[in-house]
Amino acid sequence: MPKRLLFLSLIFFFIGQTTVGQVTRIPRDTTKVYSYIERYSKKRKFTQFIHRLIFKPTQKTTAKRKKQTRPQTNEFASFECKIIRNIEIETLDPFGYAVDNPNKKPKNWAERTGNNLHIKTRKWTVRNYLLFKKNDELDSLLVKESERLLQQQRYIRNVTIKPVAVKGSKDSVDISIKVLDSWSLIPTGSISDTKGNLEITERNFLGIGHEFENNFKQRFTDSENAYGMRYTIPNFKNTFISSTFLYDIDFDDNYLKGISVDRSFFSPYTRWAAGIGFQQRFYRDSLSDNLGNKQLANLKFETQDYWAGHSFRIFKGRTEDNRISNLVTTFRFADVRFLEKPEPELDPIQYFSGNKLYLTSIGITSRKYVETKYLFNNGIPEYVQIGKNYSVTSGFRDKNDVKKMYLGGRFSFGGFYSWGYFGSGIEMGSFFSAGKSEQTAIRLEANYFTDLFELGRWKFRQFVMPQLVIGHNRLPIKNDLLNLSETNGIQGFNETQTGTRKLLIGLQTQTYVPGQLYGFRMSPFLNTTFGMLGDDTTPLLSSRLYSKFGIGVLISNDYLVFNSFQISFAYYPTIPGSGDNLFKTNTFKNSDIQLPDFQIGKPYVVPFQ
Repeated sequence: MPKRLLFLSLIFFFIGQTTVGQVTRIPRDTTKVYSYIERYSKKRKFTQFIHRLIFKPTQKTTAKRKKQTRPQTNEFASFECKIIRNIEIETLDPFGYAVDNPNKKPKNWAERTGNNLHIKTRKWTVRNYLLFKKNDELDSLLVKESERLLQQQRYIRNVTIKPVAVKGSKDSVDISIKVLDSWSLIPTGSISDTKGNLEITERNFLGIGHEFENNFKQRFTDSENAYGMRYTIPNFKNTFISSTFLYDIDFDDNYLKGISVDRSFFSPYTRWAAGIGFQQRFYRDSLSDNLGNKQLANLKFETQDYWAGHSFRIFKGRTEDNRISNLVTTFRFADVRFLEKPEPELDPIQYFSGNKLYLTSIGITSRKYVETKYLFNNGIPEYVQIGKNYSVTSGFRDKNDVKKMYLGGRFSFGGFYSWGYFGSGIEMGSFFSAGKSEQTAIRLEANYFTDLFELGRWKFRQFVMPQLVIGHNRLPIKNDLLNLSETNGIQGFNETQTGTRKLLIGLQTQTYVPGQLYGFRMSPFLNTTFGMLGDDTTPLLSSRLYSKFGIGVLISNDYLVFNSFQISFAYYPTIPGSGDNLFKTNTFKNSDIQLPDFQIGKPYVVPFQ
């Protein structure tokens, strides 16, 4: 019994230190402790299962994964801890240049004209994303993280950060940063026999990194217009504080307007985060009275949302695993106030009423990023998060003069294995009143994609995305129940059917065609989604299976980087309330595939959707 207690104690002590999928240098004494845990775990099936769930083998090889990711260079090793003397930044226009070839220049009139019309990213915009500055000691992990932060900006196509030796100096180093812009003005649109849409997005407004989105729509049947606008300041003066202003009004005068200021735990090395947000929303919803008759009701409410958090390092030392393992605590207060709400006969349970939410979370997270290619884009550097997350959320909600306690928890992990990437998570939360659970939500999700495999010069990946959502003691109103509509189910479905249990399985075969034409690349795909809804009277596995079968091609451009358009067609054997054997176009986007995020941020109630 004492040995078993020691084993479990060591397991929980090292939870924050372990990270899936990448082997780094571990001190000798620590390796001995890990080896002892591994040897002891093999004595019993239960302890062996717990060990496999949390730890990686002490002799694990990563040869297979290294073929799929950029090898980690050691170019900064000889400069570690030297004083940064100068930081030289060079930004390049999008056409005809390369960060790794200074001799490459624009060759034709089209490239030169495009560059003349483009406003280059300003040097101080690049400097805003650096986690180091002049006269700091060089920290290679912060340099690598700065490169990732820059590469993930939607207006940057490629970036390199390299050390430059200083002649005659043994304790100083210069840093050279080269940034290749992408074309940042993105017009898109669509038209049908009933309406038209024009969207204009500037990803890098005036070269300062701000994003400005405008969406114009018109309905041809009655000439009604709709408009949406979002302006984002992603990083204010190297504080990583972002601000967003949004306004959206549709054809029926339903609107949303808001402002938010946030600083997330954008990096494993971030120590504090906070946010504040204000929103006002108005919309009309169809609700049923006691006789089942549906009526339109006006809903108008305002939301104030405040949160803050701090991240504490668990382990000392300069190794990456030690520095990315953190204990995170966060707090949140949200206040919802209704200005217009339905009549009592349409909302007898007072679902649409003001409430105050108080939440706090505590958890352990260990996360890092692995660079890869040919995932959601064709040949562009992308970053996949690997690691683990354990967190608990508690608090209470004050609604209709009744205070209900809330308790929830989350566990997730993800990493690269010899058979591909696998990430999974489970979260569960419930309100409690008079000792009974209410509005319970349980979510299990997984994401898997294969290593990149080739057939001739063509490249392929297979994605698998299952999801299971289970509810208990949910409220008898459609807004508190599950459906298979759109982003929460099968693209193209509506809210005709509801339930308290949902199973979704998404499959996608993604291909990457070799070569390009004027920067355009083709990525054909096959997509299939299956979904089932159940409730207390109809077991989930006994309910009807719905499906969608899609085929299409994503067309991306090297110079536009994160923007692509698609041509796709989908076949639906049946859609409840719409008919059978239906065809639709453009029913899937690559952004619909979401990989796990091991960040602990603003506390939340487990979403039931």
